[in-house]
Amino acid sequence: MIKWLSGLLPSIDWLVNYKARYLKFDLIAGLTVGILLVPQGMAYAMLAGLEPVHGLYASTIPLIIYVLFGTSRHLAVGPVAIVSLLTASGVGSLQPESYSDYLMYTVTLAFMVGFFQVLMGMMKMGFISNFLSNPVIIGFTSAAAVIIGLSQLRHLLGVDIAASDRIHEILLDVVVNFSDIHWLTALVGLGGIITIRYAYKLRRGMPGALAAMVLGILVAGPLGLADSGVQVIGEVKAGFGGLSLPALEGGVLAQLLPIALTITLIGFAESYAVAKTVQSRRKNYQLDSNKELVGLGMANFAAGFLKGIPVTGSFSRTAINAHTGGRTGMSAIFSALLVIGTIFFFTSLFYYLPNAILAAVIIVAVIGLINVREPVKLWKKDRADFVLLIVTFLSTLFGGIEIGIVIGLLLSIVLVVFRASVPHMAKLGRVPGTNLYRNTERFSDLEESDEILIFRIDGPLYFANLDFVKSRIDDWMRQKGDDLRMVVFNAHTLTSIDSSAAHALQDWILDWRRRNLEIYITGARGPVRDKLDRWNITNKVGVDNTFSSNEHLFMAKAGKIDKQDKKKLDKYALQSNPKKKLL
Repeated sequence: MIKWLSGLLPSIDWLVNYKARYLKFDLIAGLTVGILLVPQGMAYAMLAGLEPVHGLYASTIPLIIYVLFGTSRHLAVGPVAIVSLLTASGVGSLQPESYSDYLMYTVTLAFMVGFFQVLMGMMKMGFISNFLSNPVIIGFTSAAAVIIGLSQLRHLLGVDIAASDRIHEILLDVVVNFSDIHWLTALVGLGGIITIRYAYKLRRGMPGALAAMVLGILVAGPLGLADSGVQVIGEVKAGFGGLSLPALEGGVLAQLLPIALTITLIGFAESYAVAKTVQSRRKNYQLDSNKELVGLGMANFAAGFLKGIPVTGSFSRTAINAHTGGRTGMSAIFSALLVIGTIFFFTSLFYYLPNAILAAVIIVAVIGLINVREPVKLWKKDRADFVLLIVTFLSTLFGGIEIGIVIGLLLSIVLVVFRASVPHMAKLGRVPGTNLYRNTERFSDLEESDEILIFRIDGPLYFANLDFVKSRIDDWMRQKGDDLRMVVFNAHTLTSIDSSAAHALQDWILDWRRRNLEIYITGARGPVRDKLDRWNITNKVGVDNTFSSNEHLFMAKAGKIDKQDKKKLDKYALQSNPKKKLL
């Protein structure tokens, strides 16, 4: 029964084995993250274009729901900057006529993200995050962080800047409205940034965001800064705002679809990346990408019901959770309880909280998302990935959030296809005095005969790379000239063949046979041997012309392996499994 329940709710595994000594660590970690989650949740709701309280709603029950369905014991789920910016971009594109419409569209977006994530998890599609390569994520995240930081200048400087996700539009607006800067607001925002960055120096472990909030309220209230033009949050309703359902209008769903899919992929990719990083240092539990999708999806359903913004895993809060000693998902439950307590009992304290302080919270948080080291490293080590990162970065900066991620995703897929379509191939020669065969382009002293061509394909042989592979083989054959008598396909590193490759291989064999060439296949592994048998390629080459290795082939040619020994080798090294179900 427990095993069945743990399959549905992975949290059962650690709940039934929970130890009393974990409680202190989970409590400290949970409260620490919760203290940071309050100002961040409010700030990210404002970034998403909503009243701050909606960020608090998304920081309560969704955390507990993720704990029940997710597999990470440290991932801190909740509002994050990137997803909030994506939300603002997607919902803003619908041009809602009123705030209530804007809120309804945001709720609908949370439901859509939840639906796609749960659906992907149930369909075992956790692998799909692999299509968002690390350079694409870094390029997108860094550009989005720049846009997020600049978008907060409207609150930090108290100046009217049009909402945009394109850097040139934001900067142009700042220049045009520079004379309208409210310098008192700017001073409050600068003070908030300094407080957040350096509060820990006054007292180790002091949460800078909370310190800035408290200081901002204490200064803005008694000094009447609101009367002097500094914008404050104002009244924040206590308690939850009731339950909500999505707007099931075809037009709305169609327009939100691209941004919902983007949040689904980006949110999962970043969450799973940080969860893996933390789990790799603990290794007392296992992550399941498909269950992570379900956990995040269920959390987004909960956020939608509670009129919250879409949620995902946070890099900074997860790191703090792990660093402060969190042991299990109980730490996230304590964080949620702290936020719930804040919603019911302390919202009145936020009345005089300046918007500039929340802007400072966002700006300081996103600075850490701008990765400068990785582009430098890629420039030195992998130019293709460097180009991928820079193109994604610039596309996001100047084309907008949706354009940037679409271009990055397409370039990732193109790069995957390109690399698969030009697999590494090697022409082999014998290491002098041994039976080892190595790449002739890598070693200059290998023994090679014009009568023999031995080649190797490192990777799959399939429809997209057939022309490239055949072209390389033909080039090597031309180099050998009329002396060529034997072709050896060393299939040891061949990972798979598809139907197109099977037909092509049959044609190649017939062509080589017409040229009176001896044809041999060596080293083919089990799954490849199954395919070769299924497509009758083994028979076309001849069972006597298949060997477990190049060494065995040339030993047999030299008369050092008799037919009986060859039969034994065939049984244990070459036999296929025709009954095995092949995909």
